[in-house]
Amino acid sequence: MRRASALLLSLAVAALACDRDPRPAPDAMAPPALPHARVAAGPHDVAVIDLGGLGTIRFELLPEIAPQTVANFVTLASQGFYDGTYFHRVIPGFMIQGGDPATKNADPRDDGEGGPQHSIPDEFTDYTHLRGSVSMANKGFPDSGGSQFFIVHQDAPHLDGHYSVFGRVIEGIEVVDAITQLEVDVYGRYGPRDRPYPVNATVQSIRIEEAVPGAR
Repeated sequence: MRRASALLLSLAVAALACDRDPRPAPDAMAPPALPHARVAAGPHDVAVIDLGGLGTIRFELLPEIAPQTVANFVTLASQGFYDGTYFHRVIPGFMIQGGDPATKNADPRDDGEGGPQHSIPDEFTDYTHLRGSVSMANKGFPDSGGSQFFIVHQDAPHLDGHYSVFGRVIEGIEVVDAITQLEVDVYGRYGPRDRPYPVNATVQSIRIEEAVPGAR
């Protein structure tokens, strides 16, 4: 069981938006020199993910380090794009991934393959993928992010330089933990592997709370 878990975690480093082509093992993924992440003290706008009975995750948006990624996420959230989607890929000890509009339909086989009709540029920095970091998924090639994002469950610095961090959880990390405790279809018997089944972590809505001047 441990050997199988280790193998799945290695495969998880594949393109986080479409887990078809595994990337090299973490020790072969050393990124080039990355721009320094200069994060302001705040205040920052906050994204609020309402997961119904599971609870709420709040994360602050960091436009200082990923302005286009943040702007894209805010636009999609404000349009209700994420409402009714669910976290379709859950790997305890690694991350939870959501933001795919294909999860709204009745066919689980395309979960993980959807997105908006556009892509956004990569915005890599040295802001590392620590527990609670929120990062944009991609298809494994440059500038291929769209709407899917993931929240890091446990530190994953080997993702630095491959995915764009654009936020960090400030409240509700215990909800992330709870999602990793859901029953997961590890082997893909009922759809893509690592999909929560039979209970889904469904996003009721994502709203943006604007920063209050002078607040911390």
